Amino acid sequence: MQVTLVDMEPQLGGVCLLRGCIPSKALLHVAKAMAEAKHLGEWGISYPSPTIDLEAVRARKNKVIATLTGGLAQLGKKRKVRVIRARATFENSQTLRLAPVGDPAPEDERLQFEHCILATGSSPTQIPSLALPTPKVMDSTGALDLADVPESLLVVGGGYIGLEMGTVYAALGSKVSVVEMTDGLLPGADRDLVKPLHKKLQRDFAALWLSTKVVSMADKKSAVEVVFDSEGGKRTERFSRVLVSVGRRPNSAGLGLEKTKVQVGPKGFVAVDRQQRTADPHILAIGDVAGEPMLAHKAAHEGKVAVEVLAGHAAAFEPRAIPAVVFTDPEIAWAGLTETEAKRQDRRIEVAVFPWGASGRAQSVGRPDGLTKWILEPESGRVVGCGIVGAGAGDLISEAVLAIEMGAHLGDLAGSIHPHPTLSETLAFAAEVHLGTATDLYRPKAGK
Repeated sequence: MQVTLVDMEPQLGGVCLLRGCIPSKALLHVAKAMAEAKHLGEWGISYPSPTIDLEAVRARKNKVIATLTGGLAQLGKKRKVRVIRARATFENSQTLRLAPVGDPAPEDERLQFEHCILATGSSPTQIPSLALPTPKVMDSTGALDLADVPESLLVVGGGYIGLEMGTVYAALGSKVSVVEMTDGLLPGADRDLVKPLHKKLQRDFAALWLSTKVVSMADKKSAVEVVFDSEGGKRTERFSRVLVSVGRRPNSAGLGLEKTKVQVGPKGFVAVDRQQRTADPHILAIGDVAGEPMLAHKAAHEGKVAVEVLAGHAAAFEPRAIPAVVFTDPEIAWAGLTETEAKRQDRRIEVAVFPWGASGRAQSVGRPDGLTKWILEPESGRVVGCGIVGAGAGDLISEAVLAIEMGAHLGDLAGSIHPHPTLSETLAFAAEVHLGTATDLYRPKAGK
């Protein structure tokens, strides 16, 4: 195919690479290494308090981004992809108006196409009442710039982005507080997975305020004054900086989609079918703009489906499991059906759990605070979901995704030999516990 890629950014990569998962995980790597060095104190090995060169940290993070974006540019050239830096708006179903970005800006151009794949991503959700004209109030993009290490940081929102960035700033020395309007962190995730993280953050963060709303914020020059409202009434606190992280919204506005047949839902998501086609036969959509979950790996898979469909292949986006990972410490990962979803659907399930306290590997590395669990259908024993909390959970969840996609039985997991001693064993051990064949944990099967 003859391909043209239109983007407003000077570098390729999109939200994930430029201001999302890649820079945040680079900074989380720093936080993890610092935490592990501190953890060695339990083994009688101690280091002096670290000296932080913030400029060097930023430079290293930017080098990671530059390396990957440079690689994308080279891949584009080798595949003969024409790249245009411009802001694109639809004039009709087969014509884009391109407003070049940069200085000097030439006159607008028009680009005609047979098919277009819309992949405009998402942006941090803005709350007008909390949008103060001061750099002391940041969104996730601003937080990744790492302008300084504030003495105190308030994170508004207990979702994964806020908790990940809070982890980074806490490791660098900020006193981090989190305020969440619901009664738990990571709303939507299973509570047993969140519990170990909540316990750890209670030690690492200055405060966790649940069932609490932010009523107002005011810039007081040296700090941001925040008014909270909870069951105990209203109170006021001051913070050096505030990170507002209350979700993301799809970038579907201002694209001229009303001049096409594309349908946009009330939340701003573009409606697509299983082949990523919109209501307009010339336009497909993928990624954050095409619906939740807003995850880079989901977007990449949708992109492959869309291109295969245009090439005439029998392709469709119909995964049984889309993995999600929260890169906090401990990490939380899940795939497929969760207990929370099963309860909401009034769906009957069985749960197979293995606590990491019984794992030799977890004990040897001083991380027994995790657990692994399978969600399965009672009648067939087929696994339909998995949840893991603990060190490296994000790297362990892939086996669960494969098992769910392949329709594996719990016995298949228990019967597959896992290397010892590893944390991956806990996936098999959880199955064995449920089947009543576990040797590492005494938990007889009910009725036996």
